[in-house]
Amino acid sequence: MEWRDEGIIIGTRRHGETSLILEVMTRDHGRHLGLVRGGRSRKQQPVLQPGNRVELAWRARLDEHLGNFAVEPVELNAARLLASACAVYGLQTMAAHLRLLPERDPHRGLYETLEIVIGHLDEPASAAELIVRFELLLLDDLGFGLDLARCAATGTGDDLTYVSPKTGRAVSRLAGTPYRDRLLPLPAFLRAGSGLRADAAALEDAFRLTGYFFARHVYEPRGIEPPETRAGFLAALRRLREVGATSPARSLE
Repeated sequence: MEWRDEGIIIGTRRHGETSLILEVMTRDHGRHLGLVRGGRSRKQQPVLQPGNRVELAWRARLDEHLGNFAVEPVELNAARLLASACAVYGLQTMAAHLRLLPERDPHRGLYETLEIVIGHLDEPASAAELIVRFELLLLDDLGFGLDLARCAATGTGDDLTYVSPKTGRAVSRLAGTPYRDRLLPLPAFLRAGSGLRADAAALEDAFRLTGYFFARHVYEPRGIEPPETRAGFLAALRRLREVGATSPARSLE
C-alpha cells in the first residue's frame, strides 16, 4: 500500500531510540499516523514539529498497518508559532479536536480550515475567530452541526440573536426574548454574511456556545474531559487583552 499527500503535523511521540510516530492531518486521508525512521535526528527534528506543513509518502504492506512516512518540508511554521502562547495553545486545541474524529477518515474542509487558521495563529484576535469557526465545522462533521441561518420559530433570517440549547438552531430576537434566560447568545459575527468582527464579549459568547455543544454531544456522551489547552488558549487571549488595554501597541483589536 502506498499514497502521497500533503499534511499538517499535529503531534509526535518517540518510538525506540531514533524514530518518531508522526501524527498528521492530511488533505485526503484524514488524521493519519506513521513511523518516521530516524525522526529524532538533528536534520529531521526541525521539520517534524507541530504546525509544519509537509509532503508525505506513506507505505505499508497492508492498509491496516501503521506504515512508514517519508517527509519533505513545505512550510515551516513551528518556530513562528512557538513565540506565542496563544498560537501554541490554539494549535494544541485544534489537534485535540481532530482526535475526536476516526483515524483515516477524510475531512478535506477541516484540513483546509486548519491550514488557514495556522496562517493566523500568531494574530490572536483573528485566530480566536477562526478557531471558533473551526469548532463549528468540526461539530458539523461530527454530526452535531448548528443551524444558524434561520430562526427555529419563525423561519426568518433576520435579527438572529439566540441559539436554542436543545436544538442548536438560531432564534430571532422577537421570538426569543420571552425565553432569553434559557437561550444561548448568538454573537453577531457568526451570523451568515454579517461581515462583522468580534469584540471581546462576542468571542467569550462564541466559545461558550461551541463549548456547550461539545460538552453535550461529544465530551459527556464519551465520558471524556474537554482539552485543557482550550482553557489555556482562552486564558492567554484574556491576558493579551488585558495587556492591550494598557499598551495600545499590543492591543488585540
